[in-house]
Order: sequence, then structure tokens, then C-alpha cells
Amino acid sequence: MPALNYAQPPFLRVFRTSTAARLPTRGSQLAAGYDIYASEAAEIPGRSRGVVSTGLKIKIPLDTYARVAPRSGLAVKHGIDTAAGVIDPDYDGEVLVALFNHNDKPFQVKEGDRIAQLILERIYTPDVAELSEEEYEKIEKTERGSNGFGSTGGF
Repeated sequence: MPALNYAQPPFLRVFRTSTAARLPTRGSQLAAGYDIYASEAAEIPGRSRGVVSTGLKIKIPLDTYARVAPRSGLAVKHGIDTAAGVIDPDYDGEVLVALFNHNDKPFQVKEGDRIAQLILERIYTPDVAELSEEEYEKIEKTERGSNGFGSTGGF
């Protein structure tokens, strides 16, 4: 068998730390994210948070990071959201998913449940350049300016 070429195209390399772990899957050909699964049962208390194991170690392709995002069905049906969802390409520990339960009742996670989705995004990290007040004043101003929170009709 020929050796895998990880340079082109990049692979999402996954190692299962548990026999209960499931590889990430995509729900459709055009799905932006990979569904990730619980490798063990857990309970997320009402109005609280908890951490759920995936039993996976994932090597993210260089120049990308993985964002752990909520599953819309869990959010709408059960009030379950995700938190702390950035996996850097140099992280090599187990992927754990922090879940918030916004409901009053405890939420039961069963082994094999889809608990979140993993979305790979490009990293862009330009150098930081501090500006003087004079340099800042020369930067082109926008129509919106410094109007924040709800200024575009969001609140």
C-alpha cells in the first residue's frame, strides 16, 4: 500500500482513544461541518454546563483550526449550546465538547449521540502594528463608525 500524502489534499487525521469513539461524519455532501459524537454517556444538569468526551484526537491541517459549533437540532429542540470551541492545529489532546444546557431539566447524552459539529476554518494571523493617534486618524472612516451593539437593527 502506498504511503498517504498529507500535503495534497489535506486530511483530517483522526485517532480513536476509545472503542466507543466514532469518526466524524458529514450529514450531506455540501455540509460545512463534521458531526462529532459522544463516546460515553453524560448528563448536563439544567441551567448548567458539562464536558462530554468524543474519544478522538484530531490533527487539524496546517493553516486551519477547527471550531466546535452547536448542532441546530439540539439548540432548537433542547436548548443545548456549545462553548470554548477552538481547536488549534498544534493541540494533540482528546477533543472534549463543552455543552451548555439552557433548559430547566437535565439533558441526557447517550454514547453515540451527535453532540456538536466540527467546522474547519482558515487561519489568518497578520503581524500586529500599533498606530499612533495621528496614524489612526488618517485611516478611512466607515459610515457605521463606532456605533455598536444593535446599531444595525439587531436588537
